[in-house]
Amino acid sequence: MTKSNIASALLFTLLTFIDVSTSSSNVFNVVSFGAKPDGVTDSTAAFLKAWQAACVSAASATVMVPAGTFLVKGITFTGPCKSRLKFQVAGTVVAPADYWAFGNSGYWILFNRVSKMSLVGGTFDARASGFWACRKSGQNCPPGVRSITFNGANDVVISGVKSMNSQMSHMTLKGCTNVAVRNIKLVAPGNSPNTDGFGVQSSTGITLTGSTVQTGDDCVSIGPGTRNFLISKLNCGPGHGVSIGSLAKTLNEDGVENVTLSNSVFTGTQNGVRIKSWARASTGFVNKVFFQNLIMKNVQNPIIIDQNYCPTHQGCPTEHSGVKISQVTYRNIQGTSATQQAMNLACSKTNPCTGITLQDIKLTYNKGTPATSYCFNARGTNLGVIQPTSCLNR
Repeated sequence: MTKSNIASALLFTLLTFIDVSTSSSNVFNVVSFGAKPDGVTDSTAAFLKAWQAACVSAASATVMVPAGTFLVKGITFTGPCKSRLKFQVAGTVVAPADYWAFGNSGYWILFNRVSKMSLVGGTFDARASGFWACRKSGQNCPPGVRSITFNGANDVVISGVKSMNSQMSHMTLKGCTNVAVRNIKLVAPGNSPNTDGFGVQSSTGITLTGSTVQTGDDCVSIGPGTRNFLISKLNCGPGHGVSIGSLAKTLNEDGVENVTLSNSVFTGTQNGVRIKSWARASTGFVNKVFFQNLIMKNVQNPIIIDQNYCPTHQGCPTEHSGVKISQVTYRNIQGTSATQQAMNLACSKTNPCTGITLQDIKLTYNKGTPATSYCFNARGTNLGVIQPTSCLNR
């Protein structure tokens, strides 16, 4: 394990102790501020008042959402607060059934510039089936919202949270530092459009462990500017797997570095572990990535690098990807591929993938014929038994 991975693991261990107990006088129950647990009454203002009261507390405080169902519209919880703050949810928080209620905000529940806080427990149901139907029909629809977002957050624990039926992404971190996420469950139907599970961008020191993601898009999406991200014990599927990218959306783009995914299972996903970039100029890069100890169960593309990413196949860029991919290790990845081509490493024509390591790979095609591999401009090293046969250039 690299020094950065050890540091991330230690960070996660230390952050688990952020959750501190609070006295009863510092518990701010949303019901006391007017929230109704009937799933019908708008409780948005009550939630915000409870947050504001807790946020100015000189001692550690808890915002309590008790048992029951609470209707909450688009809301922003703003920090930093004076002391450590726990947002404890025992009940269920639901979004308005009218998907137009959010307008163009982009967010349902936003934690903005918070620090030294924890979000613990509860179910968040965005009830987005109407929104998905609108998108699929081609009608005029709102842009959609992410369910739970942390922007510019520091020293945060997210534990035991369940997010259901998001319009877009379930949980997103942007511009965050030192966030430990554990035992969450993100769920939407496999055919729900663009319902990414857990997304990270421009963030460092993030851990995600012991979680289940079953969605209609990427289980985990890793965007530009992500560094020191440790994922372990992930159950992914249905969905599109774990993706770094898409990258090269713009010319001046930050890179992705020090990412480890280990001890995880992919079931029936469109992809397993994927790195994807558009075929255009970019200052971006992917460096020091470890995919290890993974099980693939009937996964369509277990190992894939796609530097000609263009999902609609319309208006695709015709350049070569400027994203430089290096030092990526695939170790002890086993299971079954739903497609005969179990490994597809299609790198940039002008920027070859370098330092790729394949070690102890055993992927079989579930139709009985041997699995195959494909490489384009991919250079690296083979260690141990590689199945299907490696196509790396040395």
